[in-house]
Amino acid sequence: MRRMCGEKRVEDMTVPASDLVTRYKLPQITVMFWVLKIAATTLGETGGDMISQTLKLGYIDATLLFLAILVVSLLIQLRARRFHPALYWTVIAATSTAGTTMSDLLNRGPGHGTSTAGGLGYPAGAAILISGLAAVFLIWKFSGQTYDVANITTFRGELLYWAAILLSNTLGTSTGDFLSDSSGLGYWGSAVLIAAVMAAILAAHYFTKIPGVLLFWIAFVLTRPLGATGGDLLSKPHASGGLALGTYGTSAALLAVLIAGIAYSHQQHRREHSSAEVEPVLNEESKVGAGSAEPRTTH
Repeated sequence: MRRMCGEKRVEDMTVPASDLVTRYKLPQITVMFWVLKIAATTLGETGGDMISQTLKLGYIDATLLFLAILVVSLLIQLRARRFHPALYWTVIAATSTAGTTMSDLLNRGPGHGTSTAGGLGYPAGAAILISGLAAVFLIWKFSGQTYDVANITTFRGELLYWAAILLSNTLGTSTGDFLSDSSGLGYWGSAVLIAAVMAAILAAHYFTKIPGVLLFWIAFVLTRPLGATGGDLLSKPHASGGLALGTYGTSAALLAVLIAGIAYSHQQHRREHSSAEVEPVLNEESKVGAGSAEPRTTH
């Protein structure tokens, strides 16, 4: 069944199908969404590390650079009237890279090293980020906007959505770095642990009555530490427990995966949009006579 926007009564016999379908600016939650989300968050980890650590730009300058990219892309996204896959995933990747360098700056301090001696450290950094994320969700609750991302259609709701994403990506980086560097699990152990938790969430989705919106946001937050540990596992040297693919090679491969996924999503989106046809809509007077009307034959 197709919904009409704004509960508007239609008096015409026919209207464009694009007016019957609820317009959306955020993606539908499918398997491809999660594939692209994990690819984007992993790219955010390796890309952020490439700029701040490999190129030695430092966490302050890298954060300013990625925040500038985020602000520009987000403003375009907020002004858009429909969902554009390339634009949406550009903003996601920007929140992920900015979240990586913001987390490193908070936990490790200025510079480009991996020691936490110059920063707040993982526990204090995580506490700040958890408080910030909780504050966003609390404001979101009292704003009256829906948590259901499939039904976010207002500017305020979308702004809260992106604020939650930026903070969750930053928190996820901090969590992933803590698990990989300080917990003793290493990159492999951390990635397996987070993947196991996400598998449990997937099972809860199918076999429990836990609200889907809650499970979505838990899984959404967890994709970031999964990407952080996965990115480190791929890019870090053998001596650190990684596969030594480097930030350049790993980032290039992940970017290729992301571009291919965006291209596929764009084609899917175009097919859905082009399949919309002009549908007959009966007004009240037509409904009265519809039952007795005989079909016409055209010669």
